[in-house]
Amino acid sequence: MSIRRKIVFYLPTLILSVIFPFNATCLNASETKNIEGPKDINARGAILVEKDSMRILWERNSSTPLPMASTTKIMTCIVALEEGNLQDIVTTSERAASAPKVKLYLKPGEKQTLEDLLYALMLQSSNDAAVAIAEHISGSVEEFCQLMTQRAKELGTKSTSFKTANGLDLPGHMASPYDLALITKHAYENEEFLKIINTPARSIPSSPLEGSRPHQLQNKNRFLNSYEGANGVKTGFTGLAGHCFVGGAKRDDMQLFAVALGSGWGAGGSNKKYTDTMKLLDYGFDNYEIVSIKEAMDKAVTLPVIKGEEDYLTLIYGESLSLPLTNEEKNQVSITLNLPESLRAPIGYHKQVGTAKVYINKSLMATIPVITKSAIEEKTLLRSLEKVIYRWTNLFE
Repeated sequence: MSIRRKIVFYLPTLILSVIFPFNATCLNASETKNIEGPKDINARGAILVEKDSMRILWERNSSTPLPMASTTKIMTCIVALEEGNLQDIVTTSERAASAPKVKLYLKPGEKQTLEDLLYALMLQSSNDAAVAIAEHISGSVEEFCQLMTQRAKELGTKSTSFKTANGLDLPGHMASPYDLALITKHAYENEEFLKIINTPARSIPSSPLEGSRPHQLQNKNRFLNSYEGANGVKTGFTGLAGHCFVGGAKRDDMQLFAVALGSGWGAGGSNKKYTDTMKLLDYGFDNYEIVSIKEAMDKAVTLPVIKGEEDYLTLIYGESLSLPLTNEEKNQVSITLNLPESLRAPIGYHKQVGTAKVYINKSLMATIPVITKSAIEEKTLLRSLEKVIYRWTNLFE
């Protein structure tokens, strides 16, 4: 038999703690609050999420697969970083050299390091570099796209299928805004990825290399210099996808991702992808802050122990939890404990004995394991005799 205890905590007085991953339920924040959302978003599909919780703070068609143009290259880059060696020498094929603009104008047979090509990929969105990288990692673009799609599924994407490594339009080449945010979250965990996307300029080859040619790279992501806290990530445009952008920004301890797919076409659309992103991020930073729920959850909970060396055992929460919350939501957090009536010895250290469900305004946000704080041995006749002998021995010392 189990017991359920519901605890409501008021969070404004909590002390912030370190954020750890947790088993969160994907939740659209608009279900839990009444604050006004961002106005005049042009994108066909868009999403705003907080990185660590992946909580959706605003969305439009966030699970709908859409063409995503060169935002594809986020996945191209991270797969190449994970599968390749940065100092590998990549030789440009005829197919890579013939890729359409935007391109680095690599020549057939030209050699560059994988590292330098990744800078070309992300700073200038070079389509020929994308093909050369794909062929180097997997032998062909088609095999590399299968690898990209499989890796995306492993990350938890639901609507993503890669048909090109550079994002050019092909039937079935699509991703949802949420999937792109999930891919970006994973990419941000790679320090080399972050270094590449935030580099203003680079000359390649970065070190002498026989068979190479010099190229000057400039970061074309103007968002980096126009938004406070901007730290990525990738622009894109094709005739089918329109102007697209995945933007990342961090202020204080909150990292947000905004995805805007199909913000428009032509020169006007080029500006709209940035304004869409900035409006979404402004909305997030203006209305949310990271709040640690761990401090409230650490209030002691005990259970009786049957046949144990101790009569009671203290329980703790197995994971920390921090969430982006509005001021209103800070007073709407409740925790429901699902625990047994008692525990029977012997009981192991940090053994899971139940769960805690964290809600905001009745919407489930996370399920946290409840574990034992210490171990308790079973009470036996021999152990009891040992204790009696020990006490008597101490009396005569």
